Amino acid sequence: MPSKSENLLDVVFRISDRFPLEIGDDGIVTVLEPQDHAIQRFFRGRLHAKIPEYKRITLDSYGSFVFRRIDGQTAVREIGEALRAQYGDQVEPLYDRLSLFLSQVESQCRYIEKVTP
Repeated sequence: MPSKSENLLDVVFRISDRFPLEIGDDGIVTVLEPQDHAIQRFFRGRLHAKIPEYKRITLDSYGSFVFRRIDGQTAVREIGEALRAQYGDQVEPLYDRLSLFLSQVESQCRYIEKVTP
């Protein structure tokens, strides 16, 4: 997440190249997280274990809405405004929830990365 001197609302994120996305007809985003640890590759290759190459993480409608707007050009403020326009009071407290979500998917999951100006 941004340092204390940065304003989260002005930060721009992009989806990491390491994680392909699938977007369903209903707009729900599924993140494909590679399972490419050495032990997983060993079990798949040598022992023919049925370990999928990707772990599928399906986001809810709010997370999917946000993810579809993370494009490397749109600031968090604009994403929040679009989220509020779409869902109204259902997403309140908007920026607290949005910052928590973005923090999680950036620092813990590494699905997104901050765009450097």
